Amino acid sequence: MKKTLVIIASIAFFANTSNAQSEGKDYRNELTLGLKAGVNSSNVYDSQGEQFNADAKLGLAVGAFVAIPLGELIGVQPEILLSQKGFQATGVILGSPYSFTRTTTYIDVPLLFAIKPVSFITIVAGPQFSYLVKQKDVFGTSTTNVLQEQEFENDDVRKNTMCATLGADINIKQLVIGTRVGWDLFKNNGDGTTTTPRYKNVWVQATLGIRF
Repeated sequence: MKKTLVIIASIAFFANTSNAQSEGKDYRNELTLGLKAGVNSSNVYDSQGEQFNADAKLGLAVGAFVAIPLGELIGVQPEILLSQKGFQATGVILGSPYSFTRTTTYIDVPLLFAIKPVSFITIVAGPQFSYLVKQKDVFGTSTTNVLQEQEFENDDVRKNTMCATLGADINIKQLVIGTRVGWDLFKNNGDGTTTTPRYKNVWVQATLGIRF
């Protein structure tokens, strides 16, 4: 996760440096719509589970955004994305080891406050509301038994959750290179009775977009 964050920060820095003096239309005072697509590198944090260890996994992120100016230097930027998160994990449940990959697909709605110090960079931060639309668990070892799979299938996973997110957009004429980092504010379990690992999602996102 740290390596991914460093790579994305480096890309943003070099894009910023190389395009700081480029000429292009200043969109800071205009209402604009845009489309974006990219990838998430997601994992979990603040996890609770017997011998539970997780690694990051990649997922897709695609959606749209609206940039609403409140002046030249500030604005708001609501977005809506179909976003894949999840993790790869090993652990112990019902006394036996397991290995599996969880892929969760969310509808993410970030409501971002935007600071626009110059035309080529926008700094964003704010809350994000997420709704779980699909979850897929793939068990990867022959030692996993039916009871363990049923424990995960019957888990009371939280459908609605609130997150925090922050990041920056590099604006190169109509192109937008976006970077985000986000994390859940609530654990994944809905009623607190789950026996499978409880956790919160955390992710780094990189996207390429175009504004109209």
